[in-house]
Amino acid sequence: MATLIPRAAKRLKMSHVATSAGGLVASRPFSAGWHHQQQQQKQASPPSGDEGAKTTHFGFETVPESMKEGRVAGVFSSVASSYDTMNDLMSLGIHRLWKDHFVRSLNPGSPRIPSSSSSSSTTPEPEPWHILDIAGGTGDIALRLLDHATLINHDTRARVTVADINPAMLSAGRARFATSPYTSSSHPRLTFVEANAEKLHSIPDASVDLYTVAFGIRNFTDKARALREAHRVLKPGGVFACLEFSKVNNPLLDAAYKRWSFAAIPLIGQLVAGDRDSYQYLVESIERFPSQVEFRDMIAEAGFLIPGHGWEDLTGGIAAIHKGVKPV
Repeated sequence: MATLIPRAAKRLKMSHVATSAGGLVASRPFSAGWHHQQQQQKQASPPSGDEGAKTTHFGFETVPESMKEGRVAGVFSSVASSYDTMNDLMSLGIHRLWKDHFVRSLNPGSPRIPSSSSSSSTTPEPEPWHILDIAGGTGDIALRLLDHATLINHDTRARVTVADINPAMLSAGRARFATSPYTSSSHPRLTFVEANAEKLHSIPDASVDLYTVAFGIRNFTDKARALREAHRVLKPGGVFACLEFSKVNNPLLDAAYKRWSFAAIPLIGQLVAGDRDSYQYLVESIERFPSQVEFRDMIAEAGFLIPGHGWEDLTGGIAAIHKGVKPV
């Protein structure tokens, strides 16, 4: 990149940079029902025939790693057609505010050099941003990224690659952009790619300015491997940015949130989408995701520099934004 400190990293107002941090958050109170499920999960064993296989979690269930990808694929194939509607119902629309804030905090796109600038004839126009949106099949984050680059920074060249492992989710995204100028055949700024975040073979080394993943990384089988792939594909100075459900930091809010999650969301899934089991998995996957401190440390272990203390809580920690910068 042309400048010493690349563009995406410049956008982070880094009060200080830490490469790792120790300590764990204190345990939090859970409902008796959830605690009982946790005890059952801890005692679970892999299905017969898979003894000795490396295991991971699928919600509260322990499964062989080889099974998780297929089971997650089944969940998202089932919910793809109603995914955006269900997000509105499950979060009471707040997910839209979180996503808007997430994109604003990244400020994608290169601001236009004024034509009247005396240096405009000698200053080369910066290369267009290449943004990789992982697990972004429905395209709602990609649309926000392109709109911000275009309308706020007047950058009509920034482009987004949406990568998702699930063909049904990608189909929903393509339908969203069916008549969009961002996918025009003459100058397309948006492409959809079927890809596994843990094995991004189609994405070259050091080719991406900004890597985003919103509400997707908790479903990955090997999160550490996905973080290493993010580090590989980013340019030096490129930014990893993740928006994900996290750990609530207020006991009263936490109790209310647990009750809503485990009682209401699966029921809404059953009534609206005709699919209780998939939404039961989604709320369980939120519980199994690492704490803010643990996930920050995972990002640092993948080789990223951590701006500030490492994350920004949203709505009391129901969701959090994590960022990391690939060293120059």
